[in-house]
Amino acid sequence: MDLDLATLRSGLLYFIVLVCSLCLHEWAHAFAADKLGDDTPRLQGRVTLNPLAHMDLFGTVIFPLVCIFLLGGGFLFGWGKPVLVNSANFKNRRRDDTLVTLAGPGMNLLLAVLAAVAGGLLYRHEPRSAELFVLVIGLNVTLCVFNMIPLPPLDGGQVLRHAIRMSDETYLRISQWSFFILLIAIWLPPVRWLIITVMGLVAAPILALYQLLAG
Repeated sequence: MDLDLATLRSGLLYFIVLVCSLCLHEWAHAFAADKLGDDTPRLQGRVTLNPLAHMDLFGTVIFPLVCIFLLGGGFLFGWGKPVLVNSANFKNRRRDDTLVTLAGPGMNLLLAVLAAVAGGLLYRHEPRSAELFVLVIGLNVTLCVFNMIPLPPLDGGQVLRHAIRMSDETYLRISQWSFFILLIAIWLPPVRWLIITVMGLVAAPILALYQLLAG
């Protein structure tokens, strides 16, 4: 595709917001685990806001850049370096592991709300800021909902694992094929419609807050 200055600018903006959102997502997992008694993330240097600690070369850099600049952003997918957790260190394994799991999507939801508040207030003085803050809202809502899909090893799959008491063997077996299952599933119109609908429902009140504050 042709890379004019406008395309390059919007693509880089998208990439920067994606990297920051992915890294904060992983940091939230590490921070929650550390606070709940597992020092594994801290020993691995993951309880830090330094994005380099959370970036995966392929999932955070190469693949997203290919999606943005070669595929035109029509298909965007990316991930950070997974945070390793030893649930044996938790006082209540199921409860605490679930809280650590929810911390990642929760961070993305929080970022979307904060962007709505900050962006709405700033819009009155600088309308051109709308592009950035609407992007932060949309991207983080997408990451939140996508990660909560109940398929291992996504966060939603981990929550499902504890909810139905899935065995470790079953979880690992599904995880081996989940990437391919997910790629196939999102191309099925009913599944894609459901995901988009949920994203819209989550984004609606956040965007409403943004518009309210923007006046």
